[in-house]
Amino acid sequence: MSNPTRTFTTLISADELAAIIDRVVVFDGRHELSDHAAGRQAYDEGHVPSAIFLEMETDLSGPKTGRNGRHPLPDRDAFRQKLAALGVSDDTQIVAYDSHGGAMAGRIWAMARWIGHRNVAVLDGDIRAWKKAGFPLTAQASAPRPAGRLSARPSLVTVLTADAVLAGLGDPRNQQVVDARGAERFTGQVEPIDPVAGHIPGALNRPLGTNLRPDARFKPAEVLREEFTALLDGRSADRFVHQCGSGVTACHNLLAMEHAGLTGSRWYAGSWSEWVADPARPVATGA
Repeated sequence: MSNPTRTFTTLISADELAAIIDRVVVFDGRHELSDHAAGRQAYDEGHVPSAIFLEMETDLSGPKTGRNGRHPLPDRDAFRQKLAALGVSDDTQIVAYDSHGGAMAGRIWAMARWIGHRNVAVLDGDIRAWKKAGFPLTAQASAPRPAGRLSARPSLVTVLTADAVLAGLGDPRNQQVVDARGAERFTGQVEPIDPVAGHIPGALNRPLGTNLRPDARFKPAEVLREEFTALLDGRSADRFVHQCGSGVTACHNLLAMEHAGLTGSRWYAGSWSEWVADPARPVATGA
């Protein structure tokens, strides 16, 4: 039997979710960067029972100005109120899932922590693990939940501005940017989305897929800890600043470090798409 008092703050298995699904709020965060309608379509075709769909471009992003990146954070208090309206209270366990090994659901995890909510976890192995375990999907719309009571609380993740990241360049012992994009985008060989190729000068490249096993589950915590400790090279975890293309997949490295027990790393939510919106900010290419 599952422990009804246990909370999940990083990852949750399909079996663990199934055991408590009637006592949690589940969010479906599936999204395709190349097809913004694909996530909702997949949800409508079949989702974890009771799951509520959160749309990346609207529910999980704020208004774009042309200077703040492709997925700027929404107003913090407005997002808290949105989750409360969907049934989240201070003691609610949130579970988020996607179909990309947590690459999209990690954004929900990070944003919940950003508004101070600790009891949030990502389904390890994504919706594929749920299906592989033999649990059902449904195309039936989830019934609305009574509104919750979600207090305004201090953030559990530090979000940095572009100016703060810029100010820390050249001091890698105190600020080390870690880029979750693939190597070809990091080096500037290709750039399929943003107008400028390359990376923030001095950044390290840790593609998000490095955190996963072949079945899309995260590597064991002790393995992640060993890998990130080597990357830290003697620095404390709070020296790391995670970024990606638009502040979505950066959360995967943030989650992986937290799961490994390396707490306190930071998040540049604007990421590359915001960084290159100002041509005065420096850009590097190559390894």
